[in-house]
Amino acid sequence: MGKYFGTDGFRGEANKGLTFDHAVKIGRFLGWYYGAKQGKKAKVVIGKDTRRSSYMFEYALCTGLMASGADAYIMHVTTTPSVAYITRVDDFDCGIMISASHNPFYDNGIKLINGNGEKMDEETILKVEDYIDGKLEVPIAERADIGRTVDYVAGRNRYIGHLISMSKYSFKNVKVGLDVANGAAWQIAKGVFDALGAKLYVMNDHPDGTNINTDCGSTHIEHLQKFVVENGLDVGFAYDGDADRCLAVDEKGNVVTGDHVLYIYGLYMKERGKLLNNKVVTTVMSNFGLYKALDKAGIEYDKTKVGDKYVYENMVQTGNRLGGEQSGHTIFLKYETTGDGILTSLKIMEVMLAKEKPLSELAAPVVFYPQVLKNVRVKSKPAAQNDPDVQEAVRKVAEELGDTGRILVRESGTEPVIRVMVEADTKELCERYVDSVIEVISAKGHLA
Repeated sequence: MGKYFGTDGFRGEANKGLTFDHAVKIGRFLGWYYGAKQGKKAKVVIGKDTRRSSYMFEYALCTGLMASGADAYIMHVTTTPSVAYITRVDDFDCGIMISASHNPFYDNGIKLINGNGEKMDEETILKVEDYIDGKLEVPIAERADIGRTVDYVAGRNRYIGHLISMSKYSFKNVKVGLDVANGAAWQIAKGVFDALGAKLYVMNDHPDGTNINTDCGSTHIEHLQKFVVENGLDVGFAYDGDADRCLAVDEKGNVVTGDHVLYIYGLYMKERGKLLNNKVVTTVMSNFGLYKALDKAGIEYDKTKVGDKYVYENMVQTGNRLGGEQSGHTIFLKYETTGDGILTSLKIMEVMLAKEKPLSELAAPVVFYPQVLKNVRVKSKPAAQNDPDVQEAVRKVAEELGDTGRILVRESGTEPVIRVMVEADTKELCERYVDSVIEVISAKGHLA
């Protein structure tokens, strides 16, 4: 990670941590780097979510791009995966998504996407940061070389067509609930499910610039749970602000997480001989119950660091076709290069219709283990993590748990925090084991 960009873009409170000037400079650099530096005119596609400041950042990025001689193609309000898809299939030099995902409306972010529809490489990110800090000079375009903006709502429509084409079945007579989080999925998800014939019930579909993710969407799944039960729906899907993640609710009102999706679709692929390497890709935060269910189904798994970026890197390197996070980022590598919440919901529908089973039955084999996760603020993450006494305390817990649970101690990627997580048969056991490790961290003087 760089000075400004983390694992998922440059994020901060609008006009505090992430400013209009930052956006102009990012546009200035990218317009030159992919254009004049290579003796051509760059083509860059931009999408945004519904938060108020996204409009400001859109114009700022366009200003910077055009000043460097690039043409900016504007997709308007759309999802992060749509920008990744259109960047790749329509041969753009790069893509930009303006969104802070599941964060509150007053935060925002700038996500950079390369010409292959993937998250931008670290080398280019560091060059962007050097320009922001004034370490590089970028020439300004003049006369006929100045860029322009192009309305590119056609790209969003092409993406919608792509999603519709992903479904093998009609959704006629299926009662589907959608919580679009007053965000980027607002119009797209409804259009897709309507086209496929679902009997649709939609909530949180009136964005006003300040209500994105507010008490709604995948971070407040309890509202969709109630909505599904009260309306007698067959299934419900909740997205986050930029719709790159999806959580589901079964017909009984139970939450179906990204871990459940990996099991459900992984087994479906295996049964059809489509699960290459007989393996799915998880992160270290996947629940122990998922691994137990995969073991029973005879499906292998890889574990990566937390972040769909690392899941994708594993899939590219190994050829694994399915991977994701418990939070709802699921990557179907045959179709897309990033997590896509709407595509995930379509794939869950596919399994339900193909097997003619309710979602509750499909998800039942994944029995989540109780989990306790506590964050500990420390003076030095490496010092606390590598302390021999802390490591011995972790080893002792792991030994006592055996194959009945697990312990995970890891550093936060964005805060001065050590995360201590235990999964075991009971929540009481989880609490006891987590506290035993934290007591050692405290006794050794690592607390901030």
